[in-house]
Amino acid sequence: MIPVNEPLLNGNEKEYLARCIDTGWVSSDGPFIRQFEEAFAARMQAPHGVAVCSGTAALEAALYAVGVGAGDEVIMPSFTIISCAIAAIRLGARPVVVDVEPDTWCIDPSQIEARITPKTKAIMPVHMWGHPAEMDAILEIARRRGLKVVEDACQAHGAEYRGRRCGGLGDAAAFSFYANKIITTGEGGMVTARDAAVAERARSYRNLCFKPERRFFHTEIGYNFRMSNVQAAVGLAQTERLEDFVAIKRSQAKLYHALLRTIPGVRTAIERPDMRCVFWMHAVELDESLPFDALTAMRRLERRGVATRPFFLGLHEQPALHDLGLLKGERHPVSERAYRRGFYLPSGLTLTEPQIREVCRALEAAVQEGKA
Repeated sequence: MIPVNEPLLNGNEKEYLARCIDTGWVSSDGPFIRQFEEAFAARMQAPHGVAVCSGTAALEAALYAVGVGAGDEVIMPSFTIISCAIAAIRLGARPVVVDVEPDTWCIDPSQIEARITPKTKAIMPVHMWGHPAEMDAILEIARRRGLKVVEDACQAHGAEYRGRRCGGLGDAAAFSFYANKIITTGEGGMVTARDAAVAERARSYRNLCFKPERRFFHTEIGYNFRMSNVQAAVGLAQTERLEDFVAIKRSQAKLYHALLRTIPGVRTAIERPDMRCVFWMHAVELDESLPFDALTAMRRLERRGVATRPFFLGLHEQPALHDLGLLKGERHPVSERAYRRGFYLPSGLTLTEPQIREVCRALEAAVQEGKA
């Protein structure tokens, strides 16, 4: 079975981990935390970085850091992982969703303005599959309407929008270092921020909102979202190799696109001009002319030894959010079609050219099987 995603590790991680063990610094007080924060933020062209325990924690801490709280609304795409909605809900805010653009699966800026209300506090664009959202349009709306912008850059390590790195464009951003991300610490995340005060609020939130001058005196509620020194050691080693990882991803995407464009009815991810997509996942969407859906195609690929993963179910269709009285009765057709017609192919850094060719042959056979 060709797996969906595998991280690429080498001796640097082992060297840094050994240093943690030899010195005894394994907790969140260790020196690798600050080194990782500074190195990663610099790579993302952001002045400040705050390491946390997961991408979901990073989303919540970033929203908190820009001032999102009870009664606020956060505009986000429906087509994204539920973590985005959860981050807002845990702060007492309400997720408000719009549809996505059909070619990038990123938030459609033309739909944002109509959803802004007096309660709107922030916009959360998601750089889907590592392709940047249309940030100039989003930032212009935010400036004009007095809103904050929190980028979900969890899939976009090293992605660029018109020469600028994702994660350094909005007021704050969230990254994930889950096992399948371009940079991984197993579990982990990072908040990047332009403003020192925003970074400091995120840093406080991840550590139970302790007061530096009075440790066990709390005026706000925070959480233990800390990252360990051990995780940071792995993250630092991988950050030092980010450009190598991105080059691998882009090389894989080039081959995938060359092979997949010959299969009728299969659409691949694009890369818009003046942007650098990092192709975290190699996504495909089946044309509606094909007489079968994504689930059927995925089952056929599994029989041929190829592992796949489905696209996200839109937030407006999530039963858990309906149970909270959220997003019922909404329709977002691009998100709905993506979930039913889309999935992603093996995308790990260890994937070889022969394996990519094998995957594409299997997909072509699965499509032909559906036509028979």
